[in-house]
Amino acid sequence: MDNEHQNVTKEEAKETLSNYVNIKKFHFVMLLFFTVLATAGISIFALSFGDEKAVTVGVQERTEFNKLYEAYDKIQENYFLEYTEEDLINGAINGMVDSLGDPYSDYMNQEETAQFNENITSSFQGIGAEIQSMNDLITVVSPIKGSPAERAGIQPNDQILAVDGESIQGMSASEAVLLIRGEKGTDVTLTIQRPGNQETMDLTITRDDIPLETVYYEMNDQNVATVQLTSFSETTYDELTEALKDLESQGMQALVLDLRQNPGGLLPQAISIANLFVPAGETIVQIEESNGDKQVIAAQEGDKVEVPTAVLIDEGSASASEIVAAAVNETADIPLFGKNTFGKGTVQTAEDFNDSSNLKITTARWLTPEDNWVHEEGVAPTTEVDMPDYATLPYLNIDTPLEESILSEQVKTAEEMLNALGINPGDVDGLYDESTVNAVETYQEQNDLEVTGVINAETASSIMLSLREQLEEDDPQENSAINYLIKEADIQVDEAS
Repeated sequence: MDNEHQNVTKEEAKETLSNYVNIKKFHFVMLLFFTVLATAGISIFALSFGDEKAVTVGVQERTEFNKLYEAYDKIQENYFLEYTEEDLINGAINGMVDSLGDPYSDYMNQEETAQFNENITSSFQGIGAEIQSMNDLITVVSPIKGSPAERAGIQPNDQILAVDGESIQGMSASEAVLLIRGEKGTDVTLTIQRPGNQETMDLTITRDDIPLETVYYEMNDQNVATVQLTSFSETTYDELTEALKDLESQGMQALVLDLRQNPGGLLPQAISIANLFVPAGETIVQIEESNGDKQVIAAQEGDKVEVPTAVLIDEGSASASEIVAAAVNETADIPLFGKNTFGKGTVQTAEDFNDSSNLKITTARWLTPEDNWVHEEGVAPTTEVDMPDYATLPYLNIDTPLEESILSEQVKTAEEMLNALGINPGDVDGLYDESTVNAVETYQEQNDLEVTGVINAETASSIMLSLREQLEEDDPQENSAINYLIKEADIQVDEAS
């Protein structure tokens, strides 16, 4: 009985639903018909009496681009040589970005974007130097530690005028990178103008793998550790904390944090690293947008470096390096030793387009905890310490051997290097005379080289290596920081050491 009632009910329900659907379909079709009819009437009325207004309904007209469209059309109609639409579009965007006059804003095509991402996320092949465009000149911010650029003697503020004989003046940094980078083992020749020198020099550098490691550390006999950060990549914080754990297990009593020649990198990494030194609740950095709104980033609770610390900075310390240096100095009173930093106080935001190209523009500036803007001014050391004059000597590039009777700037550089190594070459005047010959022979004897009195490529390379090793062993900036920390940590120094 119940089953029969249920069956009837289901049939009635189906019939009712069918009638409902049929009625609704009819109403829907009629509604659609009247809607179309009404729309057509309105469109006819608008086209008859409203001219172009009916066409532009809901679309914001961008009259500021009319001139750009006209130029684009004229090129398409009249330009004689071959081109691609992609080149025109990329060129237009590049032009807009370049007109900002900001060396840190840049438009990158797909290839340039891929290489930009490589700098932070993986190893790459090239010479290993951070560059930027300043006043239409490609300028070195800093060479990367252990890179071919560093070994070749590239220095901060060197200007690269040409790559393999091709002028790069007026290029963006990303465009220059495409020319400078290349496969491991291949050579690239850079024409360098060093500030203060009128003559240019050509440096031929063999490209290599640029190492991923960004943290290098060691500890001396007084248990004062030196940790160098070469950049702020995705792994730097993890590398640093592992290094500190190892050093603590070895009995570290004081720490020198070396940020020299560090061109910067990722802001989150800089904040995490500064958090190791800045007391919880204190400001690390302030990010100020164009409308004046500030985001204050404060240090959090967590592991902190407890031993006395000093920081090394120089002209190659930029961006994230400056954020860390200023933060630890202004909040934790950690002293800074060395020279004034580079001075980059802006923040860039990078966004990808659908075709994997990228627009990187300056969106904010950063301020130190005490509201200082270091842009183009840099962070000043609390104790200024100069490096020896020989640290800035140009690269000794030997195309042809240097020998007696030659007069040149290369000879003068060689004489200055020998003099710095404690070998007297006579008058440092650029003339390869008998005194220079004797000095070269003395150096060759001391270093197990063939004694010829002639500076060939092998002798030149050996001289530069000796000079670099001497600078590492007798680094006045690091030594000043270590001497400060020995007193600060009350470390007992063995007279024998």
